[in-house]
Amino acid sequence: MKQEIKVPTVGESITEATIGSWTKKSGDFVKRNDVLMLLETDKASVEVVAENDGVLTILPGSEAGAVVKIGATVATLDTDAKPAAGAAAAEPAKAESAPAQTQAAPQQAASTGKDASAHLSPAVQRIVTEKNLDPSSVQGTGKDGRLTKGDVLDVQPQAKAAPAAAPAKSAAPQVSAADVMAARGPSKQGDKKLVAMTTIRKRIAEKLKEAQNTAALLTTFNEIDMTKVMELRAKYKDKFKEKYGLNLGFNGFFVKAAVEALKAYPAVNAWITGSDIEYHNYYNIGIAVSTEKGLMVPNVKDADTLSLAGIEMAIRDLATKGRDGKITPNDLGGGTFSITNGGVFGSLLSTPILNYPQSAILGLHKIQDRPMAIDGKVEIRPMMYVALTYDHRIIDGKEAVSFLVKIKELVEDPERLLLEV
Repeated sequence: MKQEIKVPTVGESITEATIGSWTKKSGDFVKRNDVLMLLETDKASVEVVAENDGVLTILPGSEAGAVVKIGATVATLDTDAKPAAGAAAAEPAKAESAPAQTQAAPQQAASTGKDASAHLSPAVQRIVTEKNLDPSSVQGTGKDGRLTKGDVLDVQPQAKAAPAAAPAKSAAPQVSAADVMAARGPSKQGDKKLVAMTTIRKRIAEKLKEAQNTAALLTTFNEIDMTKVMELRAKYKDKFKEKYGLNLGFNGFFVKAAVEALKAYPAVNAWITGSDIEYHNYYNIGIAVSTEKGLMVPNVKDADTLSLAGIEMAIRDLATKGRDGKITPNDLGGGTFSITNGGVFGSLLSTPILNYPQSAILGLHKIQDRPMAIDGKVEIRPMMYVALTYDHRIIDGKEAVSFLVKIKELVEDPERLLLEV
């Protein structure tokens, strides 16, 4: 019996997807729940698995990179077929033949090198003669093992009998700049290749450009003294990990601070829809995650209902799904405010761009010791620059600055943050 393998529905408003890769080939015998292919949409990557055991046949036009419609049949699975006889036995035989091939390789290489050294270009022959070199003793790096100028230029000259009438001072071989450049081989400045953008990368580009073209972007900055948060982490990190099985990070503190600041300044948690302002009385905080396929912003849903530990666990789960390519459209949808942390890559200061249609994004950066004036004295404190990029069409400068100051006050006083006072 042949079963059709169709492109599954992967989210609302998504009508097509790109076949990122096939993990199995036509003719392969696959087992139930084996991953067959990876689908890429404009929001996430989705794995398609086999529902039964059988032999896979990939249909024409469904190769990796093909754009397919949702519901389209891309392959069939013959559930009555059995694994090809002798397929497993061929592998040991192939492995046994490998040593013989390995042993033959050195002899072949030596033979090739010796033969190639007999074919010298005039320029190489001149240098070989001047240095009294044995061509067969020099390893050639040119085509078919032939010697190049670069191979012989750095070889030390061999001793040879002095001529009958030697000059008072022998002249060193004259090597021109052209000889040196030629020894380097052909220039690679003209090398290039074209790689098609993935569906996800296209969508990222569209969203970022949409934010620039639509919103009135402005960024305000502040700095946060991380002393108390770091002391709190150092005091409880072992107990936290023992109880919850994960490290206590900084993102949880900033998510909780963002929720409280959003409650105080609701316009930052809203966005423009046509000629209206859409306010949200829920708090889905997006956390930017860097993946192999690009930057994604999955959301910690209803962050206001979670404890610090609950937020940290949600962030860990999203990061794991991003790393494994398992973030779903549901993870990415519904965000109302976003946080991005360039500090993990060493960024000291930056201006983040909106995750449109959201109206603001908080940028975190590297923690760095700096001298600060504290009560009339200079002290070294761990400081972090923070940035808030916002849509000036809906958020006034006073609100943006006040929002960021609220974040600063809460993070610098984590006891107050955790008590929500």
